[in-house]
Amino acid sequence: MEFEEAPSPVDPEVRAYIYSLVSALGGTGTDEDGRYVLGDDALACLKDLKKWLKLYDEKANRLDVARCLAEANLFEGDLLEILAAWPEEATDDKVKSKIALACLELLVPLTWPIEKNDMQMTVNHHRHIPYIQLAQISYKRAVLESQSKTILRTAVRIGLPSIAIPMSERTNRDEGIIKLILYLFRNITIISTPGEGKESPTSRSATIEAFHHQDVLALILTICSNMGEDFNSQDMVILELLFHLLKGVSPEKLFMDKAQLEKHGSNQLGALLTKEKNMHRSYAKNAPSRHNRFGTMIWVKRDQPGKVSTVSGQDSLKDGQHTLNKMDQSKKWNKPKQRSREIEKANDRFDVPVSLTINANTHLRAFVEEFLDSSFNPLFNHVRRAIEREADRVLEIHTQQFFYLISWFLEAERVRRRKKQEAEKKSKNNRIAETFEADSFALIASVLTQETFVLLNRFMQDRLDMKAWREINAGTRCFTQILLIVQDMAASSLEEDQEIAENIQNRIFYEETTHDRIIAILRGYKDQGFGYLDSCTELSHVFLRMLERYSRENVDLQVRSKRRARKKRKHKAAAIANEGDADVAANDEDAPSEMEDVAEAERVSRERKFDFNRFASKFMTQSCIDTFVAFTKFYHDLNVEQLKRAHRFFYRVAFKQELSVMLFRVDIFALFNRMIKGPEPLDQTSSIYGEWDELVRQLIKRMVKKMQERPQLAVEMLFSKIPSTVFYLEYGYEKQTISSKPRAPAALEVRGAMTREEQIGVVVAALYENKLDAVEWIMKVLSNAASERQSWEAETAARRAEKDSSAEGVGAESKAPSIAVCPDTEERRIAIFKDAKLRLLMTLAGFERLGIDDEPDAAWIIPSATTARQLHETHEIVQKHHSEPVMEYGEEDPMTAEEMLRRKPTERVRRAAYDDDLSGDDGIRSDGNDENLLFPAGGPTNTGPRTAAAALEKLKEKRRRRIIKPTSDIEDGAGGLDDETREHRRKMREANDLEKRKKIKSTEFVYDSEEDPEADRLFFEREEMRRKGHAKKVMEVLRAGMVEGKGKRKSADDMVKAKEKTKKRRLSTESESEKDEDVKMADDSSSLRVQEISDESESGEEDTPLSTPLEELPQERVLKEVPVEIQSSDDDSGIRHRVVSDRLDDDNGLEDGDEAPVVLPPRRRNRAAMVLESDSD
Repeated sequence: MEFEEAPSPVDPEVRAYIYSLVSALGGTGTDEDGRYVLGDDALACLKDLKKWLKLYDEKANRLDVARCLAEANLFEGDLLEILAAWPEEATDDKVKSKIALACLELLVPLTWPIEKNDMQMTVNHHRHIPYIQLAQISYKRAVLESQSKTILRTAVRIGLPSIAIPMSERTNRDEGIIKLILYLFRNITIISTPGEGKESPTSRSATIEAFHHQDVLALILTICSNMGEDFNSQDMVILELLFHLLKGVSPEKLFMDKAQLEKHGSNQLGALLTKEKNMHRSYAKNAPSRHNRFGTMIWVKRDQPGKVSTVSGQDSLKDGQHTLNKMDQSKKWNKPKQRSREIEKANDRFDVPVSLTINANTHLRAFVEEFLDSSFNPLFNHVRRAIEREADRVLEIHTQQFFYLISWFLEAERVRRRKKQEAEKKSKNNRIAETFEADSFALIASVLTQETFVLLNRFMQDRLDMKAWREINAGTRCFTQILLIVQDMAASSLEEDQEIAENIQNRIFYEETTHDRIIAILRGYKDQGFGYLDSCTELSHVFLRMLERYSRENVDLQVRSKRRARKKRKHKAAAIANEGDADVAANDEDAPSEMEDVAEAERVSRERKFDFNRFASKFMTQSCIDTFVAFTKFYHDLNVEQLKRAHRFFYRVAFKQELSVMLFRVDIFALFNRMIKGPEPLDQTSSIYGEWDELVRQLIKRMVKKMQERPQLAVEMLFSKIPSTVFYLEYGYEKQTISSKPRAPAALEVRGAMTREEQIGVVVAALYENKLDAVEWIMKVLSNAASERQSWEAETAARRAEKDSSAEGVGAESKAPSIAVCPDTEERRIAIFKDAKLRLLMTLAGFERLGIDDEPDAAWIIPSATTARQLHETHEIVQKHHSEPVMEYGEEDPMTAEEMLRRKPTERVRRAAYDDDLSGDDGIRSDGNDENLLFPAGGPTNTGPRTAAAALEKLKEKRRRRIIKPTSDIEDGAGGLDDETREHRRKMREANDLEKRKKIKSTEFVYDSEEDPEADRLFFEREEMRRKGHAKKVMEVLRAGMVEGKGKRKSADDMVKAKEKTKKRRLSTESESEKDEDVKMADDSSSLRVQEISDESESGEEDTPLSTPLEELPQERVLKEVPVEIQSSDDDSGIRHRVVSDRLDDDNGLEDGDEAPVVLPPRRRNRAAMVLESDSD
């Protein structure tokens, strides 16, 4: 039977060319004792092979040449033999140096790692990549195992001439040679076998030992320590080399000596044996014996009738609980398929632990210590600057590697310091301790700068937004180690370190965005793996503890928070506010539009006092708790520190924040019960077991107590808790929330002086792009309204014609009913309230809005005054601009329709003259002569200058007609008063008038105060006491006058004579007082004189004095004034009142010594219990 040969995966012609070049390169022969002999054109063959790799594989995106070279065994059979045959004493041989360099140029592409995702893979790649990857593992084995050939040392020798040249004198070729060497070392480090042990020939331990023996680690230290001075473009290659050399290595184990490593290994073995023993013990409880190793199958009846479940095994017969557990174990969950995610590159994973041999551990620890002492600051400072300026050589993966290496070396520094301090305590060498403390943290100062913090924060925020979880993992590790280093610096004995730590903590904790980012990282866990889970929980734990301690030490800690705020532009606000000129605002063409004022937002910063309890409450959410619950589920694999981290978080939730309700869930209690009671519980000999046991017991006690208070908790334990549920379970009632009422948008208007048609065109153009359906709805409403209004007008006209033809008179015409504007959809109803452009179009179309502005459901109508013709015209205007919109306005500087709209200025009310809330130094406004006026003239007590002057002039004119002034009274001859006297009197009158106006207290500006019954009662009591006291004093004076004139009567003739005499004296007094009134009005401080009232007898009315019976008064009397001083109860000191007394005169009436009466306002007239005030004032 003949078998057909499988088709070759490589083109036979390409294979023939490659094989011929490999054969011509050289080989071993018997003539040379098995030594490798170069061909005649070996250098040309090497260059041709390089061209084939570059032009065929790289440009054509194929791997045919690489596979042919792997099949031809070029790497081990030719290239390594040629490099091994180059002795150290022949370093100056240029031909051999060129051949060695040509071999190096082939070694680098052959060992280059192949990393392609599914989108980049082709059929050719699927054929060749598995074979080439296996070949690369053999390449690495051949390089590392050939200790006698020292291939890596030979590669270092190739680059030494270029390295020795100063950086300013190097050529591009020299820089390329140095990069080739470093890329070869990097490729050798990257190549690894999945699941290899530490004794494997291609393991990390073998790589470290080979690098140590062949001076590769020394070369790396040399380049790193001189980075930035002698080396510039090699920083990213070194970064990749260090990342792949150190990833997965535990710094804690790295700084253990041989005895500690052996003890740690034995402890690990003992822990594994103990775990296995516990597993056997839990299994032995239900393990079958040799007498019951028979098949058993039972049926379990389910709740649904007629359905059963099958369970096999005799252990299911023990009890019902075991039967249900057995049935649960047999269940399978068909997890829904998620969308395929991009598979992470295996070479970039750093959370897979790597074990090292004792020798490799020793060599790597020496390298790390030397690196921290001499190379850390130069390398990471140079790399950070390259990342900040986004150099061409910087790739996206380099930032992740940069932050991971920072976290790794900082942790190594912390471990080294701790180990050294422990050793110094044992040796009690104080001198060495002082030397160590003096230069401690300066070795890692380059990553504790503000620039590094800014770069780290930006990196974490960007990756968090992109949900690049592996890169976030690297950032969280770096941030955690920086916090721990700062914590060690704060505990240092050096004041300089303490000040630096204080400054760093202040800068870190000052930004509230950092706090929010920590919470977002913790909440963002779903299924990113244990590495991300460990790093995010550790960062939260460390950050919370340090922030709590720092906030206690700094009570007045301030944080800067950023919030979204509207950017308001100020335009002519001060002038408008002071002047109250609404017209200026209405005609302002440069006012910002809605797009400039409202839609433009920015993040503004403000400081506020930090409250740690408020910040810690943000961690008390269900997502954060779920993250720590997921972390605790790995309790079998967690060490003591990790278990303590989870314990402290749950303790904070339940007891510090008093939110134990958040932990009352069935799955959480099941996890805690499994950790304590089993199956597979925690190791009871562990130091953390007792703390977990106490925590679980206290939580169960609180849960039982809370369930007695809130029986609803029995149902809520099945679900996660939202804030409203937590509030109800804590307090027994639902939290009351007040919903804010929506506000209407600011009214808009069209810029410039435009007609109504042009304004409608601008608004339609503004709505044209995104809200054209709103314009079409307006057109529809206008069309329907025009038809309806036209029908009503036709009906009205017909009724009017019918009434004109009839004999009846035509009544009043009825108004057209308003037409309601009803939105067609719910979205339209919301837009009518919230869309300012649509509201402007409706207003321009003639619609009117009923109700207040902030009422969302206010109705819109078409008023009755709008005719059908007007509606048709508006519809045609809107339809015209809907068909042919004008998008730009203006010729020189055209503006879009959006820019033509602006916010309508609000109406500004002018300030009243009495408003003292004006701008000024003292808040008092001065207006010339009216300064310090409490109220203006006018109102109920109108005593303004015009009114008073008019009354005065009227009184003067009346007196001039009644009295003829004698010539003897004319001053200064026939000319009367001179100008100086008149001017003096005019000024005195103005001063007197101003003094009166200052005392005006008008009821026009007096308002009712808040009602106070007690104050009213006290007020009326005081007023009543004052009235009684005043009446009492008046009656005493009246009685005194009556006693003095008792028994004296006058006849009727005497009364008439006295009356005429009194009138004469009154006229003479008035003529004399006419001159005095021009100088000064009645003086308030002078004593009041009460004139006799003789006119009352003519009217036939008799006045009744206060509190005086009518029968006690004489029927005929002449009231004579008697000056009596009465002290007023209103504290009006200096005011004297003259009261009237009854005094009978002799035959001649008034005596010569009596005072002449003075014209004064009459007193009150009490009649029928009503007080009638005279309005002669």
